[in-house]
Amino acid sequence: MLNEGSTTALYAANRTDAPLTQKEPYLIIKPTSGWQALQLEQIWRFKDLLLTLARRDVTLRYRQTALGVGWVVLQPLIAAGIFAFVFGAVAKLPSGGTPYFVFSYAGLLSWNLFSTTVSRASVSLTGNSQLISKVYFPRLILPLSGVFSTLLDFIVATVVMVALMFFYHITPGIGLLLLPLWMLLITLLALGIGLTAAALAVTYRDVLHILPVMVQMTLYASPVAYATVAVPEHLRPLYLLNPMANLIEAFRWSLLGTGQVSWKYMLGTIIVVGVVFIGGAFAFKRMERKFADVI
Repeated sequence: MLNEGSTTALYAANRTDAPLTQKEPYLIIKPTSGWQALQLEQIWRFKDLLLTLARRDVTLRYRQTALGVGWVVLQPLIAAGIFAFVFGAVAKLPSGGTPYFVFSYAGLLSWNLFSTTVSRASVSLTGNSQLISKVYFPRLILPLSGVFSTLLDFIVATVVMVALMFFYHITPGIGLLLLPLWMLLITLLALGIGLTAAALAVTYRDVLHILPVMVQMTLYASPVAYATVAVPEHLRPLYLLNPMANLIEAFRWSLLGTGQVSWKYMLGTIIVVGVVFIGGAFAFKRMERKFADVI
């Protein structure tokens, strides 16, 4: 039971004009629009959680595996060997004078960066449902945390790429300076798709079954195991509407100097990447308020 003194103190504490003897935490909730709706500043505030989740992702992925991080190297090497046999030895498709094994491995290097980012981002929410329903934090942290482990895998696989180039005496040209740009565009495109898929998968789990099939189909619709010049010329303009076709070809050109970059289509690709990434981020934030209730 409150006496008169405590009642007065409680009343004073709840008055907006009452002097406060100490700072009290407060949160102002107000509608946002435009870039403010993404609340990117919160990502920086929760950077420790972002790094912790990234470390957990790496640890859990290779825990209790005999080869550990060796799978990052073994998988593309096996796939490159199969592509080299089927498309190089059997189909005898052109590779621009580069050994077909190195040619296909370079394509897989860029493709795995895309597909792994999409895969990890799309399952980031459903795979952390208990965390979402119990603790508040910016939900964008979950799909972003998977990018760190993807980049780690990419770096390990790139070391093997450097060794292959050294073994086959392949010297990259000035185009190597543009390689970080292609990596950034591939990652942003994959994140845009992954953010949209992750948000939709909270309500519609069918997305998690459809997306791997679509990614696999896109693999064969992209110049991973073959060069763009192998596509019939009358179909090439339609083929290059696929943003990954331009990015993989540009990635391989920067590394090996083979093929050519269609700068006209690359401009369109950059626009598509921007639209997909920004659209995915806004779609994710728009659906974010329902995650804890639906998941």
